[in-house]
Amino acid sequence: MDNSVTYTDACNNFAKIYDAVTSSEQPIEIVREGAESVSVILTSELNSLLETVYLFQSHENATRLLDALQRAKAGTNQPQTIEELRQEFGLGEEEKIPA
Repeated sequence: MDNSVTYTDACNNFAKIYDAVTSSEQPIEIVREGAESVSVILTSELNSLLETVYLFQSHENATRLLDALQRAKAGTNQPQTIEELRQEFGLGEEEKIPA
């Protein structure tokens, strides 16, 4: 199926559009004359996009994320155990609650 369909075709063939989006994981644009287009997109993809937008709203957070991505691509990050991370961040063992 094409990545763009008319409003009339969408009304008449919504099951096919739904199946095409779920199988290809690609959105399909629905165009209507004289109106703004809409898209059928997987909910998981939409949620992922919204989460990305949320994470990048803060300039400080966006900078940290992009720096981490750059380090990951450069391979400069070294794997650490949970114990090493606890020590690095000054976190002690979780207190055990007596039964």
